[in-house]
Parts: sequence; structure tokens; C-alpha cells
Amino acid sequence: MKNLNPLQPIGIFDSGIGGLTVVKEIIHSLPNESIIYFGDTARVPYGTKSDSTIKEYSIQNTKFLRKHNVKLIVVACNTASSVALNEITLHANVPVIGVIKPGAEAAVKNTFNNRIAIIGTNATVSSKAYDREISKLNPKIEVRGKACPLFVPIVEEGWMNHEIGLLAAKEYLNVLQRFAYDTLVLGCTHYPLLKHTIQNVVGDKVKLIDSGIETAKQVKSILAEINLLNNSKEKPNRKYFVSDLPHRFKEIGEMFLGQKIKSIAKIDL
Repeated sequence: MKNLNPLQPIGIFDSGIGGLTVVKEIIHSLPNESIIYFGDTARVPYGTKSDSTIKEYSIQNTKFLRKHNVKLIVVACNTASSVALNEITLHANVPVIGVIKPGAEAAVKNTFNNRIAIIGTNATVSSKAYDREISKLNPKIEVRGKACPLFVPIVEEGWMNHEIGLLAAKEYLNVLQRFAYDTLVLGCTHYPLLKHTIQNVVGDKVKLIDSGIETAKQVKSILAEINLLNNSKEKPNRKYFVSDLPHRFKEIGEMFLGQKIKSIAKIDL
């Protein structure tokens, strides 16, 4: 990890467009930072893939970001964070931050009745990565997971405020009612885009944990700790790469970010 400097960009990857929820929070928290983002839109979703495939894709994504001389890598994908973080770290040679730990820490801080529900992809929920992190922090907390695989394609289609999104949320979340949880972790970077729909279904008494917000806080903390915060007044450079459908990514991505995506390119890993 030698020879890193503050002007180098932050590297971020996700299985698709959902990781832009993390990008948005990082831009908000660290407006001076340059960013290299890769969305693996040709192979989304990761949550239905085998562990070995997720690890293979994640290593490829990591190597791509390293070619762009990034100073830190954010794994803005709960599935990759839960399954492949060790492999990513081995190939990164720079600090690596996943989204599982920041989300788990925030959930533990916010629960009052020690009952936390996790929603995510099949791979994230079955890996029990959140369960393990939460148990490390407080073994008395009960955790219940529910896979919501349709949420990813619903978001990718831009149907966040569509009746389809509401029906899917009711179908998935109503089965958790008997658990009587007071904190719900949005265990996929796509899910914050359905935040209003999910909150409508679970009610105002349930606290939603957005791991993107928590991850951005940790990125800032780690960069400050290792003296790599970019305090330059130069305009940051933000580049976006995808493995398929750049025009669609740009169209939906600009809506997610609330700003124009000026640099986007399709690449073949």
C-alpha cells in the first residue's frame, strides 16, 4: 500500500446500478474526491450466482479498478461483500471497505428491542454475513433474514415508484411481521432506491438502515486516518464504466445521483 497519494481516485464497484446509492453518499460526504465506478451491468444480479462465480467476478472488478490507480476500493455490493471480501482484499493492495460491517454497526446502534431484520439477495441472506457481524457486536440481538431477489431487477428497470415495487415489497416483508423487529437493514445497494416503498410497507416505527450512508462515513474516516483525504481545490474527476448498456445506465444513473454523468464507457473485462 505504499506510494498512495490523496489525489488518486476512490474505486467503487457493484453488480449494476445500485452502487450509485453509495457513490451519491460518498460525493455528499467527500465532494473533493475523484471516483472510478464500475457497474457490472452485463452480469447483474450477483445474488443468484454461486459463491465461486461471485468471487471470480469480484476479482476481475478489483483488477480493473487497480488499473485506474485507485487509493481505496469500496465494494458497493452486499453480495460481493458477504461472499468475496477476503479475495478482493488479497488482490487489491489498497484499503478495501465492504458495506456489511458499516450497516451492521448502524443497526446495532439503532435497535431498542434487540430484533433486527435483514433483507438482501439470496446470496447475502444465505451467507449470514450480517448475522455474524451483528453477533460480534451484541450476541443478544436476534436477527432474521429475508431474501428479496426481485427488488434488484425492479430497480434496474426504473420501477421504484411503480405498483410492481409495492406489491413485491408487501409480498416479501409481510412474512416478517411476526418477528416484531424495530430495525431493518437494506442489505443491498439497490434497496435504498425503494426506501419510501419499503417504509410504507413496514411502518414508521421501523428504522431503515442504509448501508450506503454508513459506508461513506467509514470511507471518510479511513482516508483521514491514513492521510489520504483529497483537500485539493481542483475539480474532482468522476468516471463511470459498465460492462453493458451504457445509455440505460446513464439515463437511470443520473436520476439516482441527481446530477449529470459526463464520462461513461462500456468495457469488456
